[in-house]
Amino acid sequence: MPNTKENILQAYYFRYACKEFDSQKKISDEDFDFILEAGRLSPSSFGFEPWKFLVVQNKELREKIKTYAWGAQRQLPTASHFVIILARKAIDTAAGSDYIINFMRNIQKLPEEIVKLKGDFYENFQKKDFDLSDDRKLFDWATKQTYIPLANMMSSAAQIGIDSCPIEGFDKAKIDEILKEENRMDSNHFGISVMVAFGYRAEDAKVPSKTRKSMQEAVEWIY
Repeated sequence: MPNTKENILQAYYFRYACKEFDSQKKISDEDFDFILEAGRLSPSSFGFEPWKFLVVQNKELREKIKTYAWGAQRQLPTASHFVIILARKAIDTAAGSDYIINFMRNIQKLPEEIVKLKGDFYENFQKKDFDLSDDRKLFDWATKQTYIPLANMMSSAAQIGIDSCPIEGFDKAKIDEILKEENRMDSNHFGISVMVAFGYRAEDAKVPSKTRKSMQEAVEWIY
């Protein structure tokens, strides 16, 4: 079925924050690869992709995370797929960092003179335009960007009939430590931004009606 405007809006009406999934239903590899690809292809500031996606399928690790994730108590045991989105820290996102230079040279394949030009522009942006003057500000900036692939993955999932739930209800420091101890995250370079669960709602799930502000309240046109 082609993605008409009506189809796309129907997917947004279909999607809700699913608190518990049908644990017997699993997302196919093909469908979840599609969801991950929607995240991977998402835009980022300067195209520097300051994120990493951890797909947590290990039950023991999910149980450890559950201890400190009050917002995922029902999702962690029942979700078909559970994703933790990491954000890069200042060591990688600061202008002139090894990560940024390598990204421009080897991922974006920029010629050396453009690497210098873009790098200088990026530094000016950080220092003057957005005042990204310390490590915390840089990490918060990277964290905000991770919500772009988060939204794209959830929206793409909804368009193929898969449910999701974004999760911020967790003790960040505790779960950062768990992932560090499990050798699943280099805490020098990454920190947790947000989590998201994917799966299929139970057949008898009570789906709340969609409530949003009106278009008039949400949008102001400036002519």
